[in-house]
Amino acid sequence: MQADHPSSAVVVAAVDPSDPQARTCVNAYFAELDRRFDAGFDPTRSISADDDELRPPAGLLMLAWLDDRPVGCGALKFHGEAMADLKRMWVADAARGHGVGRRLLTELEASAAAHGIRTLRLETNGTLVEAINLYRSAGYVEVAAFSDEPYAHHWFEKQLG
Repeated sequence: MQADHPSSAVVVAAVDPSDPQARTCVNAYFAELDRRFDAGFDPTRSISADDDELRPPAGLLMLAWLDDRPVGCGALKFHGEAMADLKRMWVADAARGHGVGRRLLTELEASAAAHGIRTLRLETNGTLVEAINLYRSAGYVEVAAFSDEPYAHHWFEKQLG
């Protein structure tokens, strides 16, 4: 990837979770968590975000492309009419620093708002400092634990609108 890509070169769109490019991104996300977490990562131990939970009307999955290559993903898992969880946020190493994560987050927030969501929340691991910095800079505030996610060290929330 070239270093001069503006974030406007990033294309973001919702896809079905079973799409091969979506599978590639989610598998790369799992592999990165497994590498970075002290005790590794087992998706079967984590709070679920299965395909059916990431398809409308239960949720949605978005991919980001740069130079026609999928380089990131993020998802929403809806809980009733007012709340959703942000899940599966990931950007490929080679695409970091190009605004991909921020663009994905912005598009996910816009989709959540369009669905009437007023509160977005997420949990994350302390080793994911880039993600934590992104969330804080985007207005997410740390809150008390709202889930029993075994890999989480931080829980965040943002009020939309």
